Amino acid sequence: MTIREQTEEREALWLSPAACRAAESLGRDKEEPPCQTRTCFQRDRDRIVHSKAFRRLQGKTQVYIAPEGDHFRTRLTHTLEVAQVARTLARALRLNEDLTEAIALGHDLGHTPFGHIGEASLNELMPEGFRHNEQSLRVVERLERDGQGLNLTREVRDGILNHSGSGFPSTLEGECVRRADRIAYLNHDLDDALRGGILQDFELPADCLKVLGSTHSARINTMITDIVKHSAGEPHLTMSPLVQQATDALREFMFEKVYRDTWRATEEVRCDHVVRSLYGWYMEHPAELSEEYLLVGYREGTQRGVCDYLSGMTDRYAIRVFQQLFIPSGFPTP
Repeated sequence: MTIREQTEEREALWLSPAACRAAESLGRDKEEPPCQTRTCFQRDRDRIVHSKAFRRLQGKTQVYIAPEGDHFRTRLTHTLEVAQVARTLARALRLNEDLTEAIALGHDLGHTPFGHIGEASLNELMPEGFRHNEQSLRVVERLERDGQGLNLTREVRDGILNHSGSGFPSTLEGECVRRADRIAYLNHDLDDALRGGILQDFELPADCLKVLGSTHSARINTMITDIVKHSAGEPHLTMSPLVQQATDALREFMFEKVYRDTWRATEEVRCDHVVRSLYGWYMEHPAELSEEYLLVGYREGTQRGVCDYLSGMTDRYAIRVFQQLFIPSGFPTP
């Protein structure tokens, strides 16, 4: 018996009847021989971690654009925090941690430079719109491995696509990631806002803190334990009405005071200008795209190739290319 088969046997004995077992996966679009040591979901997790898109997350904005301090979150640290929260939920509910982790690590692979600012810009520029969850799915299906994709299992791809937006995950493991994403970004964005002086402790909504807790760790713990308590044996993950109401109120507060506040306005204009300028230039000079995106342009049209290229950029790379294309470097001295 292989190590993989032993793991699958342990899953059959331990996991909740509602969990998704690796041995019962719907499989991949392209069949592959099974790994001797890893289940299909463990294999997916490893493919995501070793992908180029995953490495680029370290250079992409969460909320702060190119922050000066070392302790502000990036898209990569956000992803790791989501994975941690999601695995905690999955473990407590006896769901498949490997599937949960794979979805969590891949959920933001399609995010743009400059966070949701870049996403909003591409959404206006692309005729069919742009949504980072759909782009994340496109990254693992079409763009990685020089256009071959990662050939992930259907359960992982479903969770990546439906971690946000109007769709809903088909597995409870996907629901863990959808819940964990909100828990993570609400709490770590609040922590960063306090660290950056955007908010002061006395400004935080007292009603929310009374229910959720007065510290960063207490709020996360309250949300997780409440979900576990009210979701065991249920068909979907849920919160108690009291904690759900406090969480929603905290989210509204964050949108008002952080995500949509005037402190971001100037940076939003600048970032939007960078994305739009790069988009316009590459639409006029598609031959200047890197080879892999040039091939996308040949297969699916220039707009698609340009969009894929821009959405994959890190913040610093986008700024550097903008400077090279549009900022004079000076004239040589005679």
